[in-house]
Formats: sequence, C-alpha cells, structure tokens
Amino acid sequence: MTKIEKVYLALQKGERAPGRKASPALLLLTLIYLVAVLSVPLYEPQKLIWLAAYPIIYSEMSGIGYGKIFLRSVWIIPFLALIAVFNPILDKEVAFHVGGVSVSRGWVSFLSILLRGLLSLQGVVLMVMSVGFLELFNSLRRLYFPSVLCSQLLLTYRYLSLILEEAISMRRARASRGYGRTSYPIKMWGRFIGQLLIRSSRRAVRIHRAMKARGFDGTLPTGKTRGWCRSDWCLLLSWGSLIAVLRFVDFSSIIMLFQK
Repeated sequence: MTKIEKVYLALQKGERAPGRKASPALLLLTLIYLVAVLSVPLYEPQKLIWLAAYPIIYSEMSGIGYGKIFLRSVWIIPFLALIAVFNPILDKEVAFHVGGVSVSRGWVSFLSILLRGLLSLQGVVLMVMSVGFLELFNSLRRLYFPSVLCSQLLLTYRYLSLILEEAISMRRARASRGYGRTSYPIKMWGRFIGQLLIRSSRRAVRIHRAMKARGFDGTLPTGKTRGWCRSDWCLLLSWGSLIAVLRFVDFSSIIMLFQK
C-alpha cells in the first residue's frame, strides 16, 4: 500500500468513529481547552505543561491512546518554530539562570509558542478522533453554527477524499504504463498536477449537478443526532472544572514552595 493510499484510508476512517455519537458537550469542552491554552501568558510556559494533562488523560480514557494523538500533531512543530525563530534574537533580556547559564526571555517565549501550538492542535485532533468529522459537523449544527460555514467545512473535507481518489487512479495508470519507471522530470510532475486539478474539478462539477438534481439547496442534512444527557453534562462540568483549575492554579510555584 502506497503512502497516498494510507492517507486516503486514514481520511475515510476519520470521517466517522464507530459506535460513537457526538454531542455539543465535547465541542464546547474543546473550545474551553483552546481558550485556556491560548490565554496563558507568553512568559509562563510552566502552566502549559500542566494543561497537557487533558489530551493525555482523555485520550487514554477514550481508548485512542496519546501516542496516536502526538504523532498526528507533531508535524506542526517545524511551522511553529518558523513563527518563533526570531524571538531569541530580538528578546535577549535574561529571564532566569539554570546552573550558571542565562536563559533569555526570547527562549522562554519560543518554548511557550511551541507548547501552546502543539497542545491546541492535540485538543482538536483528540476531538475529531473521538467522534469523527461527520459527528463534529452534526454538533456544530446543533450549536446553531451558520449552516453555510458548516456545509463548506464538510464539503471541503469530502473534496479532499475526491482529490486523493483521482490521485490514486492517476498513480495506478502511470505505474501500469511506466514499465517500472519511478523517477520523472519536474515538467512531468507539473503536467500530473494540472491533470489532477482538471480531473478533480470535472468530477466535483458532476457531483454538484447530481446534488442539485436531488434537491440540494445549500444545506446538508445532519442525520440522527442525540440530545444532551446527564453524561454530557458530567463530561463538560468535570473536565471543564479540571481545565479551569489547571489554568488558574500555578502548581509549579506550589511544588517549589513545598520543596523550600
């Protein structure tokens, strides 16, 4: 199985989590977690370390495993590093000393940006892997999110699958006619990309015409969704309270105080 086929299967698997129905509670909980992570002051990264307890514990409790969450979020680290790469150069004011080595505020903010970006992505990935993208779409509709934006999100997600299907078809056609050839010049790859765009666009037009013929009016049906229940309130209140405690209580200072 090629890499592109593995990506396609992962995308299809992420559309719906078997046996799990979403409620707006998980979406609201993720929103609370994102606000808590992004509201941590830039020069206090020690508070972000405690907030990592949510994706670690919740992923293990839901049977997903934190390893999968981490592997699907670690790719963002190079992009975060590019955003914060100039902080150590511009901000050289000393923040603290470690074993005689001076650590500047720029390196502290650099670490803070890496942690908050990584934890924010892990919270979103955990939400999608817990219930699937389709159930997430249903939760957004139940929270009265604008239907136009909901439809755009869902159609964009499914259009990715359409592009991958066309790419897999083109790769198989190329492999069957290439007589074992694996390397191609750059201008050939330009033609492949152009053909992929044309093929996927034409197929998208055909799909849209089929949807219009079946009464598509700009909104997509949500399907069967369950309402709020006691377990949803327990989930929101318990984890929301824990996230609030981790955000506003500086456990690092408390531990250092007891050590003294």
